[in-house]
Amino acid sequence: MPRYTSWVVWFSLGALTCGFSLVAQAQQPPPAPEAGRGAAGAQGTRATAGEQQIDPRLAGRISGTIVDPSGAFVAGASVKLTREDQSASQEVFSGDEGQFSFGNVDPGPFQVTIMSAGFETQVSTGILRSGEMHIVPQMVLAIASASAEVRVVPAPVEIAEDQIKAEEKQRVLGVIPNFYVSYVHDAVPLTPKQKFELAWKATVDPVNLAVTGAIAGIQQAQNEFSGYGQGAQGYAKRYGASYGDFVVGTYIGGAILPSLLKQDPRYFYKGTGSKRSRILYAIANSVMCKGDNGHWQPNYSGILGSFAAGGISNLYYPASSREGAELTIENSLIGIGANAAINLLQEFVMRRLTPSVSKQESEKVQNTIGKAFNAIVHQGS
Repeated sequence: MPRYTSWVVWFSLGALTCGFSLVAQAQQPPPAPEAGRGAAGAQGTRATAGEQQIDPRLAGRISGTIVDPSGAFVAGASVKLTREDQSASQEVFSGDEGQFSFGNVDPGPFQVTIMSAGFETQVSTGILRSGEMHIVPQMVLAIASASAEVRVVPAPVEIAEDQIKAEEKQRVLGVIPNFYVSYVHDAVPLTPKQKFELAWKATVDPVNLAVTGAIAGIQQAQNEFSGYGQGAQGYAKRYGASYGDFVVGTYIGGAILPSLLKQDPRYFYKGTGSKRSRILYAIANSVMCKGDNGHWQPNYSGILGSFAAGGISNLYYPASSREGAELTIENSLIGIGANAAINLLQEFVMRRLTPSVSKQESEKVQNTIGKAFNAIVHQGS
C-alpha cells in the first residue's frame, strides 16, 4: 500500500475517535454544584416560588349611568358607594349625562345607593374583583309618589261649639240645668253669637220655665207684689215678672255685657289643689272672671248686669213694689254673695251630682284638645 494511503487511513480514524468523544461529553449530565453554591441556588428557587404565591388584590373601578323612566339622563343625583362592612364610603354626583364613577376601590362586595329629588331611592349591589373595571347596569330611577301633609285644625268657633253642646248636657241630678259651668279649664272663648245662643238655651229650657212657675206660685201664695192681685191674672203677672228678671239678668250679665267687654260668663271648675285654694278660688269668681284673652279680670259683666237687671225690673213691677237705687244696690251685693255660695257648691258638690260630667270627661280630648287633630293625607302621583 502506498505511503499516502496509510496516512489518510490514520487521519480518518483519528477524526472519528474525536467525534465520538465530543458526543459522549455532550450527553453527560452537568456537574453537581458546590456546597455553597447549591444552598444559594436552593434559596433562590424558594424565593421565586413564594413570589408566585402572592395575590396582589389590585384596586378596581366602579362606574355606571343614571336615567329616568323616559330614558333621559339624570344629572346631579347623589351616588354613594358603601362596603359590606360599612368600613368606608364614597359619594359623588352624577354628571350631565347621568354618569358616575368611583376609582381606587378595593375588591369585594359593595353597594351603590342613588338619591335624587323627585325620585325614589335606588340601590344596586355587586362584587368587585381584583383590578376589575365594573360597570353597574343602567340605573333607572322611578318617580317618587307625591306626599302631601295636611294639618286640619278646626276653627276655635267650632271647638267652642262642641264645648257648648257638652255644657248643655250638664244637669244637676240629671234635671236642673247647669249650663254656665265649664269643666275644661282651658276652654275656648265664646264668640258673641255663642254667648247669646247659650243665654237663649238657658232661658227657654223647660226646667227653668217650670222653676219660674214655681217661684210665681210661691209669690202668689205669700201675696208678694200684692199690686198684681190674685187669681190667674195675678199669677200670670207674677210669672211674667219673675221670668223677666231671669231673662234680663241672663242676657245682660251672660250675653250683652260679656260680648261688649269680651268676658266669659261661665264658671271654670278648678277641681285641683288644696281645699283652701279651691274655696278662695270659688269666692273670688263671684267678682272675677276670665276674659276672652284668657286672663283673669274683674267681673264687670256680672256686677253691672245685676245692677242693670234691678233697674229694668222697676219698669214692670207694681209701683208699690219698685225698688229704689239704694235697695237695688243692696240686692246686687246680696246677689254677689249668692254667686259666691253657688260657686262653692259648683266646686265641691254639683260636679258629683251632674251625671253627664263623667261622659264629658271621657270625651274631653275629643271635644277640646282632641279636636285639634292632624290628618295626614297621602296622594299617589
